Amino acid sequence: MDVGELLSFKPTPTPKRPNEDDSEESDPESERAVKVRRLAKSNKIPSQLTTTLPKEPVITDKEREDILRFVETEVTEGEVLDDTAVKKLVLNFEKKALKNREMRIKFPDQPEKFMESEIDLHEALQELSAVATVPDQYPLLVELKCINSLLELLSHDNTDISTKVVHLLQEFTDVDILHESEEGAEELINALAEAEAPALLLHNLARLDEQVADERDAVHNTLGIIENITEFRPEMCIEVAKQGFIQWILKRLKVKIPFDANKLYATEILSILLQNTPENRKMLGELDGIDVLLQQLAFYKRHDPSGAEEQEAMENMFDSLCCALMEPANRDRFLRGEGLQLMNLMLREKKMSRNGSLKVLDHALAGPDGRDNCNKFVDILGLRTVFPLFMKTPKRKRLLTVDQHEEHVVSIIASMLRNCQGSQRQRLLAKFTENDLEKVDRLLELHFKYMDKVDRTEKEMEQNVDEMDDDAQYLKRLSGGLFTLQLIDRIILEVCTAGPAAIKQRVQRVLSLRGGSLKIIRHVMREYAGNLGDAGSDEWRQQEQQHILQLVDKF
Repeated sequence: MDVGELLSFKPTPTPKRPNEDDSEESDPESERAVKVRRLAKSNKIPSQLTTTLPKEPVITDKEREDILRFVETEVTEGEVLDDTAVKKLVLNFEKKALKNREMRIKFPDQPEKFMESEIDLHEALQELSAVATVPDQYPLLVELKCINSLLELLSHDNTDISTKVVHLLQEFTDVDILHESEEGAEELINALAEAEAPALLLHNLARLDEQVADERDAVHNTLGIIENITEFRPEMCIEVAKQGFIQWILKRLKVKIPFDANKLYATEILSILLQNTPENRKMLGELDGIDVLLQQLAFYKRHDPSGAEEQEAMENMFDSLCCALMEPANRDRFLRGEGLQLMNLMLREKKMSRNGSLKVLDHALAGPDGRDNCNKFVDILGLRTVFPLFMKTPKRKRLLTVDQHEEHVVSIIASMLRNCQGSQRQRLLAKFTENDLEKVDRLLELHFKYMDKVDRTEKEMEQNVDEMDDDAQYLKRLSGGLFTLQLIDRIILEVCTAGPAAIKQRVQRVLSLRGGSLKIIRHVMREYAGNLGDAGSDEWRQQEQQHILQLVDKF
């Protein structure tokens, strides 16, 4: 096919709604009227679109290949946004913004006088969105103070203007766009950080009415901006929280309206802000965020989420609670807020929420800060809930994998064995003697299962030619089943040394029948004692190490 033919070729157009690009066919005055009435829809269709046009010609495979080759090799024709073009757009925007400001000051009570300038400003903002396609020009935007001017418009009296600015900033901060130009992205994020953009966005959020579609979208876009800047620069999480976003999210979660996409997005942003930021976890506790999350999750005690999005929101709230419980002070708030009772009831109700409640319990009971929660969990008859899950992994409404479920359950039991004292510890040990030591048999069944998983992982590592240092190898083995095996063997050591002699006899008999040995368990636990990680204080880690080695010696 001739290149001239290719360039002149036009497929059959289909009728469409007139838009801003149809300026040749549509009446400019009617377009302005449409913009004034945002929600009004034009039914006018350009006349030439209704005429019958010839059918699209059929092209051969060879011609199709020629077209593809041409498209790949030819330089795109069209206006390139160079420095001059960007400066023109910014200058036009600044002029329109200034004009609108002057008209509003001059005629504050006569909207018909300043409406014209408002429409012009809206159009100028629309034109600026073209810069989002060339992030290399972001430094120029910053240099021309355009970002500051945009942020000032977030407080514009007309929410149509502020929502348009939010949409524009969301396009500018799109992560895929930011990664196209590291220099441009750094300049933009620096400018937003220096101007305290999160606080300005939050001030705008306070006046938006989510019953209005455009303003509801603006809320969603605002959360999108926060996600973009925290993903590109994670250290911004602290500033975002300090400027009030955690407080706004907690307030938004408590609003009693039907579940929507904005609630889902709010839960997602909360989990992002808490994930790797201890300061934000502490702040959440101080803002009574633990109680808010427990109140929101309480609904799912007897109800399953109505759809996939609501399920995701529920899981985000569980994840946020898990993150918050890594802060010691939040463990006490969780205990006082009867979080243990709620999680225990969720496990008994057998709804989807039991998956998240199992993870939360694991976090609440773990480590030296989980002692009070462990004793309380035994007092509220939590053993009756956990041990059936230990004996048999449920199949219905289980969102976790079998391995994840088993890991959380054995982790909970191991934490209780380490932290429980007095009568609570005796009640826990007594569980392993019930029904002809069935729980000891289950322990050994899991021991052999995860021993095999670790063996397979080690064989795969031997076949892998990639060189890995010792730490990387250990982490690979941990993720390949060693972590759960360590927890299981820790429980075996605890119950054999603290429980009646019948338990150890059963362990020895089953091990000899299945070709195992006490030596393997001792080896696993010695390696565990040497790699306790950085949980707790130095003193606690030292005590824990000595305790494990004493158990190994007694065993």
